[in-house]
Amino acid sequence: MDFLSALKIAGSGLSAQRTRVNVAASNLANAESTRGPNGEPYHRRDPVLAAVAFEASLADASQVPLGPAEPGAASTATAVQVTGIQEDNSPGKRVYLPGHPDADANGFVTFPNVNPVNETVNLITAQRGYDANATAVETLKAMAQRALDIAR
Repeated sequence: MDFLSALKIAGSGLSAQRTRVNVAASNLANAESTRGPNGEPYHRRDPVLAAVAFEASLADASQVPLGPAEPGAASTATAVQVTGIQEDNSPGKRVYLPGHPDADANGFVTFPNVNPVNETVNLITAQRGYDANATAVETLKAMAQRALDIAR
């Protein structure tokens, strides 16, 4: 694997982790939203991530089919991509609040199905994944600089 391949893989990881952070932050921001544009409580969202063979992502980007790999060479390098944002349609928490403007006829308000503790854990793990990918990029930059220094 060359430097650019490793950089592309780490970059895809940075992008995926950024999406995870944005979605978790959105979930936390809407944890108390009892009525959205559709009139229903907010539904938590999750990013859907998928591994993509690195060579396949290169072929898609260049629209040029890549030649066959060297015999016996196994391609284990993969990138990650966000294939979508999935809405969790599980029921929200019902709380008895008869004075709330969104209360039903029995006085119950349905709050979003967002658990702030789970979303905070998602934020922490996404941040650690982002940091790991950022460290990989920095390491690759240092290795490339060292290789240039040796070549001089």
